[in-house]
Amino acid sequence: TSHRISLQNGAVPGEQGKQEKSVKRGNWGNQIEFVLTSVGYAVGLGNVWRFPYLCYRNGGGAFMFPYFIMLVFCGIPLFFMELSFGQFASQGCLGVWRVSPMFKGVGYGMMVVSTYIGIYYNVVICIAFYYFFVSMTRVLPWTYCSNPWNTPDCVGVLDGNLSSRAALNITQLLNTTQKRTSPSEEYWRRYVLNLSDDIGNLGEVRLPLLGCLGVSWVVVFLCLIKGVKSSGKVVYFTATFPYVVLTILFVRGITLEGAVTGIMYYLTPQWDKILNAKVWGDAASQIFYSLGCAWGGLITMASYNKFNNNCYRDSIIISITNCATSVYAGFVIFSILGFMANHLGVDVSKVADHGPGLAFVAYPEALTLLPISPLWSILFFFMLILLGLGTQFCLLETLVTAIVDEVGNEWIIRKKTFVTLGVAVAGFLLGVPLTTQAGIYWLLLMDNYAASFSLVVISCIMCVAIMYIYGHRNYFKDIEMMLGFPPPLFFQICWRFISPAIIFFILIFTVIQYRPISYNEYVYPTWAISIGFLMALSSVICIPIYAIYKVCRSEGDTLLERLKNATKASKDWGPALPEHRSGRYAPAFSPSTESHLEVQPLQPEKGQNEAAAASPVQGSNG
Repeated sequence: TSHRISLQNGAVPGEQGKQEKSVKRGNWGNQIEFVLTSVGYAVGLGNVWRFPYLCYRNGGGAFMFPYFIMLVFCGIPLFFMELSFGQFASQGCLGVWRVSPMFKGVGYGMMVVSTYIGIYYNVVICIAFYYFFVSMTRVLPWTYCSNPWNTPDCVGVLDGNLSSRAALNITQLLNTTQKRTSPSEEYWRRYVLNLSDDIGNLGEVRLPLLGCLGVSWVVVFLCLIKGVKSSGKVVYFTATFPYVVLTILFVRGITLEGAVTGIMYYLTPQWDKILNAKVWGDAASQIFYSLGCAWGGLITMASYNKFNNNCYRDSIIISITNCATSVYAGFVIFSILGFMANHLGVDVSKVADHGPGLAFVAYPEALTLLPISPLWSILFFFMLILLGLGTQFCLLETLVTAIVDEVGNEWIIRKKTFVTLGVAVAGFLLGVPLTTQAGIYWLLLMDNYAASFSLVVISCIMCVAIMYIYGHRNYFKDIEMMLGFPPPLFFQICWRFISPAIIFFILIFTVIQYRPISYNEYVYPTWAISIGFLMALSSVICIPIYAIYKVCRSEGDTLLERLKNATKASKDWGPALPEHRSGRYAPAFSPSTESHLEVQPLQPEKGQNEAAAASPVQGSNG
């Protein structure tokens, strides 16, 4: 009995300790919360305002072909890699790099990228909030040209019928159509943004936008106040409701005349374009940016999973949902653009646009043509807000988790809410310059430089570090230990060869395709573009700087020894909870297990099976 009592006394604190560890850090309430959060993260504004336009520009239905090939060979494998990486170690984007400490700079790079995106993404959400609030009127404010901010060039879709204009002689008519600006465009440029003439001319802060920025940061903070515990409940709404709105707008759109023309524009395949490298480059980049690879958010979200969760299944579900949403959104956008083009008697290509121009100019203008237009406008902007918030939650959680896991003591885990508050306040203050009169120039500068080419570099280095430095065999064994099966052969080949090759192709493509950024007619000055490059470099430069620092700090007499020590997995790499640390992660005090496992790979198949059968028993004994 004395033996039994001592065992019990030994076991009980251990049990509690085990529970504590994950309770302390928190977990998802259930699997659906994780999937919904990841869907909300991957499905963002780009699905609505970038994909449909890319598709229409790059050969309509023919673009789907390279798009899905890139999804299968690059999107899903990278997604699965990041999810499994975070879930295995249960650490944020910094902690996971115990796998090869020299590459922790990749984690810092991810944090820098998430910081940039987090700052400007919330400004886009705040503009959507602003439009959402002003849509609550009888007549949308961008319907007519009779407002104080309008210019004589403004010609509304609903202003005066054409017969009165036909009286003008033809030459005048041609001159005016050349210059026609829509009321929605003037509302956007001259009223909402009150756009200045140059990126350096900040002018004043637009107070309505500043107020809305405050609102959006407060919303994000309140949803993350208890970390994934609270945001996991919020995503039940924010990740699903956009689909309801999309469907409502879809049904409204396809019942309009001219909708079919718009959709044909979006879907008619031009097969000759498939031989064009640009189309493949666009497809690869769109998949890559749309899934949110290398932002650090996927690693962070997966780190709150249970150790044995099937993240292989999740990664396929989420990636496919993301791409299906993009295709579906294209119908919603182009049916209404087709209707507007039909109404104006112009080609669809004249009204098609992308980016903020689509969301805040072209689409709102088309909505003014509909009966009860404020209702559709409210729905559309509410959908944009929810799509943006889903991504914003994860961006903020990524930064907070990285900070908390890195400091890692009891005190900061208890004070996590205050860390969240601090990051949110900092994000709000850094976003203030983007609400000035030159704000949109800065926003597009950040969008084009801070988060494009650096993501590709980060992702490429991550692939190489895990597959070649840590070793693909080790990584496949880790996944087998976690999921109960090794990654399917297709993924093994993709991870080792195909995905890095595609990422490298995107990188080369981005460099070749590079054109200095411009906004409508405005060309950015050289100093602004230099700032853009500095932002892009600031995240990538973390990688070599940290690597050099780590090598200098490692022990060893020769450089080679130091490199070996710097890249070797640290002692505390592995599953976070002691009960999952079996096999080669088992605590060192049981020599029998160690020797047994070292012999295992050398044994023939039969021995391996026996060893596999024996291992759970050992685990439970241990």
